[in-house]
Amino acid sequence: MRRLSPAALADLPAGTGPLLPPQDTGVGIVHLGIGAFHRAHQAVLTEEAMAAAGDASWGICGVTQRSTAVLDQLGPQGGLYSVLVRSAGGTDVRVRGPVRELLCARDDPAAVPARLADPRVRVVTLTVTEKGYRHDPATRRLRTDDEEVRADAAGRPPRTVVGQLARGLQARCAGDAGPVAVLCCDNLPANGEVLAGLVADFCDLLPAAEGERLRSWIAANATFPSSMVDRIVPATTDTDRAEAARLLGVEDHGAVVTEPFRQWVVEDSFAGGRPAWEHVPGVVLTGDVEPYEAMKLRMLNGAHSAIAYLGGLAGFAHVADAVADDDLAGFVRRFWAEEVVPTLDVPGGFDVTAYQHDLLERFANPALRHRTAQIAMDGSQKLPQRLLATARDRLAAGGQPRLTALAIAGWARYVTAGTAEDGTPLAVDDPLAAELARAGGGAGGGRAATEALLGVRAVFGDELPADPGFRALVLEAASALERGGVRTALKEALAG
Repeated sequence: MRRLSPAALADLPAGTGPLLPPQDTGVGIVHLGIGAFHRAHQAVLTEEAMAAAGDASWGICGVTQRSTAVLDQLGPQGGLYSVLVRSAGGTDVRVRGPVRELLCARDDPAAVPARLADPRVRVVTLTVTEKGYRHDPATRRLRTDDEEVRADAAGRPPRTVVGQLARGLQARCAGDAGPVAVLCCDNLPANGEVLAGLVADFCDLLPAAEGERLRSWIAANATFPSSMVDRIVPATTDTDRAEAARLLGVEDHGAVVTEPFRQWVVEDSFAGGRPAWEHVPGVVLTGDVEPYEAMKLRMLNGAHSAIAYLGGLAGFAHVADAVADDDLAGFVRRFWAEEVVPTLDVPGGFDVTAYQHDLLERFANPALRHRTAQIAMDGSQKLPQRLLATARDRLAAGGQPRLTALAIAGWARYVTAGTAEDGTPLAVDDPLAAELARAGGGAGGGRAATEALLGVRAVFGDELPADPGFRALVLEAASALERGGVRTALKEALAG
């Protein structure tokens, strides 16, 4: 079977080709972190915006940080890839063409700031995951003692994301390239504000005059809007690629899989203009992202993490299988209703009850096969916004976040126990894996391990572990997990 390429587009089934001729699309966006999520979410919405407005100037230069896998997948295909949208009713497919260039920062680190300095580039977007920012999740500040960050600040071609951004903005300043917006699309609270702070922290590492000049240019020429993204994108499998080939009649090495639902809430603050996203279903342009962001982080992502750790410990490999379990589904419903929703400032007119129903339906979508192990990755970076924020707000209101505490205890057991309850090995893929192992790895995944992990300041900070109510709830849940496993801990938490 021939491979997907620009030459193969004429032979695709009707209605499955790109919305715009790829050869007519210019580059107006540089995206750092061109993984499956971006290709199934922001890139799709941007292609639709270009088609709706008849403005093909917003194509994407995608930057991968370390791995060349995406370049190997998309490069021979001229940047083309297919998106499989799966529901219980079947699969829809379309080839997408907004990605016009590809770079690997590892192989050519100097190319990234140079690309950011192109005057035709007016938006920079990012999906590098929480760990990619090399920041302390508890304080939201750049880890300025990080050797890679310091090497970037010392003048080498930058290899960290914040270094790439800062040096790219510096190159725009030097070349008078005009205004630009830097749009963070990762799951960080107030992500635009946080990213602006990380870039400012990087400026502080530069020589005083150099740093001050860059700070002044950024203040006058750059904006850092916040955004909230919501679409479930599981890792692509060989089975998915085979289905894409069957539906399209060509082999696609870059296929991605997603669900029908999509949402992108964007703070409308773009210094140099933006695509016409307002014409695209699923996009909300607003002056205040925070209510949507908190709702998504605490409800969807918080429940996802709880399911990943508790479901993973119980032996469930996929989210849909986990929420088919009555105890886990009951836990999720009460977690939302009793502990998360009371902490939210729900946007006017938003039906939060219907949102909970829709989330559970999305989790239960049998066609997605979203792996709990994929969601469990990088937990040290995710816990502060997904679970700890809920616990902190419930405690401040005089509540007892018993179910949230169980999810946190589930994380602690997941990263220290070594195996699930059925003997399946549990891999710990986390930037703080070594620190977590030092803190709790010798305690066998039980209450003692959980108590030790509460002392990891990069995750928990100082205030929350010092709260006797919080500490007692988490350790009580850890004891239940150690004594009787997930099933016992769920029953006790739900009865409490």
